[in-house]
Parts: sequence; C-alpha cells; structure tokens
Amino acid sequence: MPKFIQIIGPQAVGKMTVGQELAKITGYKLLYNHMTIEMVRLIFDYDKEVYRKMNSIIRYDIFKEFSKSNEKGIIFTGCFDFGDNFKKEKEETDKWMSLFEESYTVELETTLEERLRRNKTSNRLEYKASKRDLEWSEKDLLKSIEKHRLNSKPGEGEKIFKNYLKIDNTNITAVDTAKMIKQKFYL
Repeated sequence: MPKFIQIIGPQAVGKMTVGQELAKITGYKLLYNHMTIEMVRLIFDYDKEVYRKMNSIIRYDIFKEFSKSNEKGIIFTGCFDFGDNFKKEKEETDKWMSLFEESYTVELETTLEERLRRNKTSNRLEYKASKRDLEWSEKDLLKSIEKHRLNSKPGEGEKIFKNYLKIDNTNITAVDTAKMIKQKFYL
C-alpha cells in the first residue's frame, strides 16, 4: 500500500521545491497544491465557495484512487491553518490520511523575509501561474499572515499529527531538507 506524505507550511516556504526533491530520491509521486488550484481557478473564481469545494473533491478522489494503487507513495503540499480554520483543516487532512496505512506530516517554516524572496523564484513562477502576478502574490502572502496561522506553535504539531517533523528550512537547501525527511521516516 502506498504511503502519504503531507508537506505543510505558509506560502513560499518551499513546500513544492522540497516535494520535487523528495520525489526524486524516493520515487514517490508529487501532487503539489497548485496542480489542482490552477486547474479549478480557470473555471471558478478563487474566492468562491464552489472553488474550494471542487478543489477538495478533486484532491480527495486523487488520493482515494492512489491509495488503491501499487505506487510507492504520494507527496502532497499545501497550507494548513492552525488558527480559526483548524477544525475544518484537520477534518479534511484526516479524511485524506485515513485512506493510507502510513501517513506522515512535515511542516516547513522560514522567515518572512526569506518567503518574500522565494515568492519570486523561477521554479515557483514556472509551476504556479497564479503567482506570476508578483504584486498580487506578495499582497496575498502578507494578507494571509493577518488572516491565518500557517505554522504551529512549539510542541503543537506533535500533538496534532502522528509521524510529524517540523523543519526550519531558512538556511537549508531543498535537497538537504528532502534528505532529512527521507531519513527521518525511512522512506
């Protein structure tokens, strides 16, 4: 049965880039959050409830079918709100993870300054069309700090997630971060 690895953290922390490196060294498939976001936003407005609903349905169905496959594992990247939306976020995450016998959560964090720098990297802009409007993307990143708590408090993540690892990747390359994850969870 395939494994499920979830990489969470705020925008531009490096989730997709770490996921790409982890996929290379494990042979796991990568579903970074913008793969579904970019598709659904072409049909439904980003700020509408139907957008969130369709995005959730598509992701769940992918995970459901993947959990029955002969693949080694899947890596998913996305934000997780530890604040006001915690209960809803946890329910959805638990629904996905329950499909797999083995699931792991990696939380990435870095400084705001580093996130603002990473928000403009070529890898991010290549794979995330909606982030190419740099003015909007930076405003959205800064606005999310006021609206959401996208990193856990010390000791909180271990209480919420089984098989959990938190990494401050401010000064760690994506390659080295992926190696740390692989080693920690014996992937």
